[in-house]
Amino acid sequence: MEQNIPLENLPLFYSRPIPLNREAHASLTVSPSPEGYRYAASARTVLLATAEFFDAGRFYPIIFSNTSDNAILPVALLGLEENENLFVDDEGAWHGRYIPAYIRRYPFITTDGTEGQTTVCFDEDFDGFNLEGGLPLFEDGEPAPKMLEIQAFLQDYLLQMDRARQFGAQLAEYGLIRAVDLQATPAEGSPIALNGLLVVDEEKLAQLSDSEVTKLFRSGALALIHAHLLSLRNVDALVERKVQGTQR
Repeated sequence: MEQNIPLENLPLFYSRPIPLNREAHASLTVSPSPEGYRYAASARTVLLATAEFFDAGRFYPIIFSNTSDNAILPVALLGLEENENLFVDDEGAWHGRYIPAYIRRYPFITTDGTEGQTTVCFDEDFDGFNLEGGLPLFEDGEPAPKMLEIQAFLQDYLLQMDRARQFGAQLAEYGLIRAVDLQATPAEGSPIALNGLLVVDEEKLAQLSDSEVTKLFRSGALALIHAHLLSLRNVDALVERKVQGTQR
């Protein structure tokens, strides 16, 4: 890959991702953003890997989203209104005991390269590059320990998201996805409509045959479904967090 990712295909957070090159970026160092997680402050949802369900589901409602290529993928619901992330305060601090991998991945990302290989890219607009005390990505022309850590994380992320896509395909195959409308009602203020949330249809789940349930159980999908359904109780926690504002 020799060019930037097309603007119309840019994923959430990324504004100028370019391929990482050991020659052109031999002196590049990386540090946490001085702004903390402000880059995620308007992310109402982020993609979630199935491996994250049991950790993320303790804090965030897990719902599903249709993608542009008609896939169904799980996402963590972080806010009740558009462009709202209730877990990032004005200082950029994250208020939550688990941070989704999609957010931790930034500013790095992979794109399809040649012959099925992936290319590591980074967002040029990230403000944590080349700061004092930053960790080098390359040493003597070879990947430094930090770079090896990033590469391993990105490769595992791709694997886990592929499994998430397979899980979504299973739910679609069994006709288990439905859209629901919820109304979040803060103790003070106007009700907030949450329309068209994609969730597992519990009624259809109960109607599956024994053989279908066994298949879901043996694939691990049934445990994920239960984790998803339990996580929906966190909608009330989002309402409480919104009412409390930054006092959380």
